[in-house]
Amino acid sequence: MFWFIIIVLVLLVALTLILFRREDLSHLDHEDYTVREAGPSAENRHVLDLIKDMGNASKGFRGKARLLAMRKYMDSMSDSLELQSQILPNENPRGEWVIASGADPRRRILYIHGGAWAAGSPRSHRSITDRLSHIANAAVFAVDYRLMPEHRFMDGVRDCRKAYTWLIENGPDGPAEATFMLVAGDSAGGSHTLGLLAWIRESGLRQADGAVAFSPSTDLTMTAPSNRNNIATDPMLGPMFGGLSKVPRPVIWWATLAAFRVSPTSPVASPLRGSLANLPPTLIQVSDSEMLVDNARRYAAKAKAEGSPVRLHTWRGMVHVWQIFSPLLPEAEEAFTDIESFIREIESRKNDSEVA
Repeated sequence: MFWFIIIVLVLLVALTLILFRREDLSHLDHEDYTVREAGPSAENRHVLDLIKDMGNASKGFRGKARLLAMRKYMDSMSDSLELQSQILPNENPRGEWVIASGADPRRRILYIHGGAWAAGSPRSHRSITDRLSHIANAAVFAVDYRLMPEHRFMDGVRDCRKAYTWLIENGPDGPAEATFMLVAGDSAGGSHTLGLLAWIRESGLRQADGAVAFSPSTDLTMTAPSNRNNIATDPMLGPMFGGLSKVPRPVIWWATLAAFRVSPTSPVASPLRGSLANLPPTLIQVSDSEMLVDNARRYAAKAKAEGSPVRLHTWRGMVHVWQIFSPLLPEAEEAFTDIESFIREIESRKNDSEVA
């Protein structure tokens, strides 16, 4: 029996090494990045209270009931917003249009919401999509992709791909070719955003003119230092996922494979693990105190090394995806001003290349 157990363990280790073969990316952690000097504003205290309310909303529930309570709370975050945009539901692909007054319907943004691939919706992220429509003068399509665990991870990926393909040729007024395309997303949606860019490149479709990712998940292998080092300083992700620091990584990899039915080393689930060459201009915004900061740093460093124009802008002491707390949080408004400048820059370069 003893030798049988030893043989099983050896085979399990060997299988783990084969299935989850991965490149050591720790050399990317030596890149230096500028962090904005200003710390959190006074309004950040209110944001921290809102995050506590989010955690309290699911207390006392377990399993699916806990997840449903979290989804309900996230959707309610948009209830008090005074939106200036028009909201139009769309059935196929499923989602909603968010259109600021006077926005050009041929200028389009695909927005992919976050929520750990299991929560969130177009409704929960209207504070972001509303602002994006205004600053970009574009029609924003927030895709309502299928969520886990009711659906497979790849179902959500396919929904995002379908939405992008459709958006190239269709606007809120019907069939019409897009003159400007941007893809944006946060957290899990940021992962889908970055993965989508690579898929567009491989598929030969018209590539997006640019992309924006808020605090994206880029690597499900959980090997970046901040995944463990920033648990205490991340008031949103720390309480939710901090316990994983006590779990051996191989166990996390097997659990991820079982839940996602995709290996955590696959570029579909971990965009950092794929080729980052020939990608469009991409802006990543992240906080230096969150668990995912090193995932973003590694992605930006690797993309830069492979020749893609990816830039990383880092804020000090902000919560994960602080942009969703616009207009309450001054730093959220700063982030959207930063995005507006980025959009103007890529448009200027596009116009110059067309003239040339």
